[in-house]
Amino acid sequence: MPSLPDLLPTHSSAVAFARGQHVRFLEELKALLRIPSISALPMYAGDVRRAAEFLVAELSRIGMEHVRLIESTGHPLVYADWLHASGQPVCLTYGHYDVQPPDPLDEWQSSPFEPVERNGNIYARGAVDDKGQMYMHLKALESLFHAHQGTLPVNVRIILEGEEETGGEAIAQFLRDHPEEVEADFALVSDTELFAPSLPTLCVGLRGMIYTEIEVCGARTDLHSGVYGGSAPNPLIALSQIIAALKDAEGRILIPGIYDRVTAPDAAELASWKNLPFDEDVYRNTEVGAKELVGEPGYSVLERTWARPSLDVHGITGGFTGAGAKTVIPAKATAKISLRLAPEMQPQETFEQLKKRVERVRPRGVEVEVRLIHAGDPVVVQTGNRYIRAAQRALRAVFDKEVVFVRSGGSIPIVADFERYLKIPTVMMGFGLPDDNLHAPNEKFCIANFHLGIESIILFLEGVAQGEEPGREAPTG
Repeated sequence: MPSLPDLLPTHSSAVAFARGQHVRFLEELKALLRIPSISALPMYAGDVRRAAEFLVAELSRIGMEHVRLIESTGHPLVYADWLHASGQPVCLTYGHYDVQPPDPLDEWQSSPFEPVERNGNIYARGAVDDKGQMYMHLKALESLFHAHQGTLPVNVRIILEGEEETGGEAIAQFLRDHPEEVEADFALVSDTELFAPSLPTLCVGLRGMIYTEIEVCGARTDLHSGVYGGSAPNPLIALSQIIAALKDAEGRILIPGIYDRVTAPDAAELASWKNLPFDEDVYRNTEVGAKELVGEPGYSVLERTWARPSLDVHGITGGFTGAGAKTVIPAKATAKISLRLAPEMQPQETFEQLKKRVERVRPRGVEVEVRLIHAGDPVVVQTGNRYIRAAQRALRAVFDKEVVFVRSGGSIPIVADFERYLKIPTVMMGFGLPDDNLHAPNEKFCIANFHLGIESIILFLEGVAQGEEPGREAPTG
């Protein structure tokens, strides 16, 4: 087997091309970031489609084939492929072009949809989650096409979605119905982060999630609290009591059976986490910005966020919240509540456990409905395969450091779907940073990481092509 410098030359012609295109690549990303592709809000449906069409045009321009929009009941998928590398494996690259709403707007230092460069970062909604990271894939492929005279070293399929931030139902349905159209040997996802600046990182575990709404109804209509207070049920109070019955003061979830399937990481993985450059005080002050951390006792911060279930309330609506006073007993109140699921937990079973608990603690005088909005399975990626090894070599060549393996407390439902429906491993090679404010005001992406990510993906795909074992025959396309 060749040595690392021979196998993965940092100054490959594709990398050299990418380094000569820094300004153009960044300007193209800015154009994509200006499109407010907010999938959760119906008023932005046209902008979500416009972002998809932007990507279709770019994929066609760089040399991908069979580029098209795949319509769904929601926002469209974007598909492309290039399948002419005989004897090489097929890489399925995934990303999403939709973004979270930018609220609260008054906390942004600059407009969320007018990208601004500041302190070595690009600030905009979607900069790191996931437009910036997804666009690295396209620019790496463009660089490879240029360096390899219009060809790629491996076969590539691309699938991009516009509903990741709202559950990803369209792409999950497509995988269930048409697995042959995305048949591949492995997947590449860049929607995670480096554990610390300049520390090459591969994510090998994700928590799952169920996102729910709990609606509590009392009287037929809003009531005057002076006339009816003391006799009419108050859905806001009832909802607060229900929420209080879901967790104790120490952070333990009080849903019976919730911990039954949870399995602890093995000793070697736990030991590796202890060796990571993690400072709890820095995490609390810089990333969280709170006076004190909370959570399930008996576990470290990394264990609580990576390998234990958690429950959070995201919003409560009901009654009167405007300026001044209105003495109303609301007819109904609603809370949005999610649970992050540890490996081996099952979303539907967890939802049924939550629903049963809510119904059991429901106060007298109100009716309760628990709705499942979307769900995703937890996943732990096996690391003993040629694709993870190729990713390690590529990252080591670019960053000149040993790669660390981490898990993420977040959820990327498609990774479990790749495993379930396509039976393929996923390489989660992300280049965000812990303080990039994804889903929050002033989201950013380190510009240097954008370019280093492109180089890493180039070397990864070139390394796979030169790898340890032959791939299967390329499909016809």
